[in-house]
Amino acid sequence: MFVGQHHSRLDGARVGNKDVHESLQRIVGSLKESADPISLEYTTARVIQHTNQKKLNIKLPNPIMKKKNYSLLFIFITIFIDITGLGIIIPIIPSLISELIDGSISEAATYSGWLMFSYASLQFLFAPVLGGLSDQYGRRPVILLSLLGFGINYIVLAVAPNIMWLFLGRIFQGIMGASLTTASAYIADISTPEKKAQNFGLIGAAFGLGFILGPVIGGFLVQYGSRVPFYAASLFTIINLIYGYFILPESLKKENRRRFDIKRANPIGTLLSLKRYPLIWGLLICIVLFNIAQHSKHSTWSFFVIENFGWDEKLVGYSLGFIGLLAAIVQGGLIRLIIPKLGKVKSLYLGMTFYIAGLFLFSIADKGWMVFAFAIPLSLGGLCGPALQGIMTNNIPDNEQGEFQGGITSLISLTSIVGPLIMTNLFYFFTNDKGAIYFPGAPFLLAAIISTLGLIVAVKFLNKSDLKT
Repeated sequence: MFVGQHHSRLDGARVGNKDVHESLQRIVGSLKESADPISLEYTTARVIQHTNQKKLNIKLPNPIMKKKNYSLLFIFITIFIDITGLGIIIPIIPSLISELIDGSISEAATYSGWLMFSYASLQFLFAPVLGGLSDQYGRRPVILLSLLGFGINYIVLAVAPNIMWLFLGRIFQGIMGASLTTASAYIADISTPEKKAQNFGLIGAAFGLGFILGPVIGGFLVQYGSRVPFYAASLFTIINLIYGYFILPESLKKENRRRFDIKRANPIGTLLSLKRYPLIWGLLICIVLFNIAQHSKHSTWSFFVIENFGWDEKLVGYSLGFIGLLAAIVQGGLIRLIIPKLGKVKSLYLGMTFYIAGLFLFSIADKGWMVFAFAIPLSLGGLCGPALQGIMTNNIPDNEQGEFQGGITSLISLTSIVGPLIMTNLFYFFTNDKGAIYFPGAPFLLAAIISTLGLIVAVKFLNKSDLKT
């Protein structure tokens, strides 16, 4: 009704610049009082249609953009705190597993692979359910529920008396682990098509900053006990939950919501639902290959530097913190410069090229300083994710973003089921005492080959497709 009132005023304001100016001033004043962003958005469009703002020297307020920027900031903080909590425990996982199984670092790597398998399997099953629920009930309650699950999980890990407790904790975390899925849908809700890639880069920036602070804190806290970092991670997550409960606004408008359908909220159905988007099938293949390759770093990093260089938890934490710093620079800064200038497609190609180079260099690294040098091209590979997300979401309807992101998460979870097992067992094969060849960098070399295949697929597909980029 409010929108219609202003529409009528504008229609009656065609007679002359003086009359238009007075009408617009009254409209702007009432909009400021109403604080109705929907009315403002619609009316602003009508103003542009009816007159020339520059000639009339009218300055319109823009609370919509302020609201969107505020929401982006919150999502950034949410993911940052979430990843900080995760980063805190990464440096101590190898030694904790070794302690619980009474085995070597090489043996601990295989257990770590199975722990990741447990997490990914349950995330694969439940991510589409939570994604579908977010399409009906909104993003806010799902994000808060996920944070509660993570907070409880860290407590379970902190008191784990044996390796089975670690498995139980990871299983529970997989069930509740939908914060990133829903955060991606949240960003898609509030982003314009031309800003989606840059805004998705905030997820990578939050990851980077979280991994700057988290591993460093974890490496420091471990000196007070191997379980202390888990309590710290739980505290970070609970603080984030409380913060979100009072601050987080809902991003999904009621008119864009749809009823939850259990038939569509199963992982197989969700994966099959991706068939509805034939325009992006090549990019989905690229995501699969790229995420399998990423597990060379995610699954074996701590084990690799401990085995290859003899580093302790502090140095592991510092190396991850350095990689996080580079990721934050790339995702939070360079993306906003490179993607608008080069475009999403060229940025994707450039990022994958750097990533392949970084992986190959890591595979042959035999000195500790090389880790820090080779991390630079590896981090520039961070251009890939936001570019891919930006291209895909621009070709997905607004009321399907939650389900689509749930489908993507299920797809990534599927790669996370096989990726850690491939990489950790490959690491074990080339580092155990019975192996014929000692080659700790084998997972990185395989990842470079897989990423090269992904780049080839992306180039061939995008050259033939007609996507909105």
